[in-house]
Amino acid sequence: MTTIQPQFGSSWHVVQTHINAEAKAVINLGRQGFDVYLPRYLKRRSHARKIDTVARPLFPRYLFVAIDLATQRWRAIQSTLGVSHLVCWNGRPASVEGCVIGALKAREDENGFITLVRRHAFSPGDKVRIIEGAFIDSLALVEGVSDRERVAVLLDLLGRKVRVTVAADLIAAA
Repeated sequence: MTTIQPQFGSSWHVVQTHINAEAKAVINLGRQGFDVYLPRYLKRRSHARKIDTVARPLFPRYLFVAIDLATQRWRAIQSTLGVSHLVCWNGRPASVEGCVIGALKAREDENGFITLVRRHAFSPGDKVRIIEGAFIDSLALVEGVSDRERVAVLLDLLGRKVRVTVAADLIAAA
């Protein structure tokens, strides 16, 4: 695993931002001379019968900032536009190992977006088994898949086909 170290003497710390203000916080922290890392991924979005992809933060409302606690005025982060607060532990900024940042950066594509591992793609007509919940071990047929990682399945209950929507991680191929 690669370790990503910021400038000499600095270490990575976590900043919580205001809602949907990650980009604003990155700009304003950068203006103050801090190295900032905001891991992002591409999300498929459907709106008004149109499907497109948008860049979204991997950790909504959180980003990483490199701080040299001995030389930088890190308390200024608390009053930066877009920042809610610097995550602290016992009055000191909570640090993150460089290998965590390195692992995130290693998963980035050539455009700087994190590539997410896709779960098993189910298609209509596939036979599946429910592995958790009220219908555990029930067999079903996939009726459809939504963009939100939800799957509509048809269960055979009391001689009738009943449509149930479940999370994609609660089913497995039968």
